[in-house]
Amino acid sequence: MLAVKIMQEQGVEVEGVAFVTPFFSARRAVEASRAIGLPLTVVDITEEHLAMLRAPRYGYGRNMNPCIDCHILMLRKAGEIMGERAANFILTGEVLGQRPMSQGKQSLHVVAKRSGYQPYIIRPLSARFLLETTPEKEGMVDRSRLLDIQGRGRKRQMELAERFRITVYSNPAGGCLLTDPIFSKRLKDLFAHDSNMAVRDLELLKVGRHMRLDEETKIIVGRKQRENEIIRELSEDRDILIRMKDLPGPTILVPYGCGDESLRRAAGICALYSHVPPDSKAVAEWSTGGTAAYVEVSPAEDKDVQGMML
Repeated sequence: MLAVKIMQEQGVEVEGVAFVTPFFSARRAVEASRAIGLPLTVVDITEEHLAMLRAPRYGYGRNMNPCIDCHILMLRKAGEIMGERAANFILTGEVLGQRPMSQGKQSLHVVAKRSGYQPYIIRPLSARFLLETTPEKEGMVDRSRLLDIQGRGRKRQMELAERFRITVYSNPAGGCLLTDPIFSKRLKDLFAHDSNMAVRDLELLKVGRHMRLDEETKIIVGRKQRENEIIRELSEDRDILIRMKDLPGPTILVPYGCGDESLRRAAGICALYSHVPPDSKAVAEWSTGGTAAYVEVSPAEDKDVQGMML
């Protein structure tokens, strides 16, 4: 928001571009663009992002976040859009030193260079610390009116927000699921066991308890009613859905089905989370492709289930 305002003060016409994948949304960008009256285009880069995510050239952060490679991809896509719209340059709101992995001076240089659009990328908030760009050299942008902010503090940014009368803005925390340790563990498991994953499989990583029964079988256990509903909404004909016939409890999804032994184990887990007494049996209903059947099971043991958890 501040980068846009700084450029608009110089008479530059700005359009916004935000990118989405199953790992991050454009919600904040949409809210910010509305607040400052910025035209915004939202672009889904899931296919390219997944290809990069499997083997990022510059590696991962603490979890599965490939921040440098992700920024390279987004700036490359922004550069393509710049060409399509006959725009003159790209600007970002990055601040030198604000993010340890992706916004150090070397990282900013690498990201710009690898994107293929280095001469046309301006970071208005920290531009005075960075190399002069083509738009500055050609007089399209007055470098003396760009800023020299660096570090993790936000004092100067908040002062700028007050000057520009921006009263609502997000906190500095990131919104990318790839920085979450539990989500990252689930994603690593999915990469290891499914080379042909669909977007649906990525969306399922966001809900329920995930357990791996064996190399071929994973189950997803709803923890509350809304998660049960999401699991059913995301299910496909080749999946198996399990729930107890006469008891409240979770819906369990077995993506792409399983054999009889794994089915009984999954039904036992369903019985456990439906609070069937340890020495009792109950009837579980399983359905696939529009047909249903029933199996009588004893509840699984909690200690065994904890060892399966992803």
